[in-house]
Amino acid sequence: MKALSLFELNSLVRETLELTFSNEYWVRAEISELRVNRHCYMELVQKDSHKNGIIAKARAQVWANRWAFIKPMFEDMTHQSLAAGMQVLVKAEITFHELYGYSLNITDIDPTYTLGDIAKRRQEILHQLTQEGISTMNQELPLPRMLQRIAIISSASAAGYGDFCNQLKNNPARLAFHTQLFQATMQGDDVTPSIINALNCIAGQQEQWDAVVIIRGGGATSDLSGFDTLELAENVAQFPLPIITGIGHERDDTVIDLIAHTRMKTPTAAAEFLIQHQSKELELLESIAASIFLSASNLLQAEKIRIQVLTAKIPTLFSAIQARETIKIDRLSAAMGYKALQHIEGEKSRISIIKKQLALYTDNLLNHQKKRIEQAENKLENASPERILKLGFSITRVNGQAIKSFDDVREGDNIETTLATGTINSTVTWKRN
Repeated sequence: MKALSLFELNSLVRETLELTFSNEYWVRAEISELRVNRHCYMELVQKDSHKNGIIAKARAQVWANRWAFIKPMFEDMTHQSLAAGMQVLVKAEITFHELYGYSLNITDIDPTYTLGDIAKRRQEILHQLTQEGISTMNQELPLPRMLQRIAIISSASAAGYGDFCNQLKNNPARLAFHTQLFQATMQGDDVTPSIINALNCIAGQQEQWDAVVIIRGGGATSDLSGFDTLELAENVAQFPLPIITGIGHERDDTVIDLIAHTRMKTPTAAAEFLIQHQSKELELLESIAASIFLSASNLLQAEKIRIQVLTAKIPTLFSAIQARETIKIDRLSAAMGYKALQHIEGEKSRISIIKKQLALYTDNLLNHQKKRIEQAENKLENASPERILKLGFSITRVNGQAIKSFDDVREGDNIETTLATGTINSTVTWKRN
């Protein structure tokens, strides 16, 4: 019996496979490994649906000429990069090489299949959060009226982080914000653990912050899988401070976008949200201060008038009482003689007591009204614009009118900014909306 060499046997296998599997086949699988070195090399697996063990495995490759087409097409459709753990539907040729063995030569990948799997995974996470009763916990937190202390989770090198900080710093109303970066990875396998680590750091100093902003922008939007994990979603949903997201992708919502307190499209939009929130609070505070000032002024004026009226009535009241008592004494004196004189002395004594009581009442009344005036003046002083400025706000005016809108000022205008410690005059050289 003639023996075959290994090469001959492998050649026979290759020829048999080429004859038997001459077509291309659509294959469902999970990517377990992936590396790119001009060409893309993968390991595809299928897992048991019950035990999660691997029941099939195959090597696969996408040659450079097809990879240059498949990669951008897949990312444009799914907004994610091909990565380990992803379910894919690939079109492949069955190949066998005498040295390297069996593999799949991938010629196409259907992104709609992966999109369906991504959407299914997101829905499963949201359902799990709902089952745990935590899906809306962060959204139900009250947004602080003063949003000035902002903890930022981002990468220091991200363009979106710079855009966010510039937008806050150069806001037209000159509102003051205190920010601190908590460094995290915004792309790749470390997104989930690094963001959770940053959240834990912020939670350890929770009383120092009003809200948390998670931003990612200025780069590719293709790698969002790190924002769609159950572990990160549970941390965001249960975080004790409101979380605002500006992850920088227009068309898709990640899981943490859907459960965070407020979702904005971009880092710049997140900054503008904070500016608008603070501007509204400043306008409300100015309105309340003006109302308190007007009410206190009116109350003070009314109290002054009332005291003047009371003061004017006191001599007349006293004279009327004295005249009435004198007439009464004269009548008693004429009618009763000696006994009347005794009664008169008693009445004189009573008049003297009445005089003292009236004087005491008058003093008490005047002192009470003076205290009310002092209290009103204190309230008026606390509500003054100078007091508000000492809280860290500033008032910018053009032509004597306070600037409340971006359109109230034009390039070339001379503006005056009033602070608690002085006034700054400046000229508008440029505007950016």
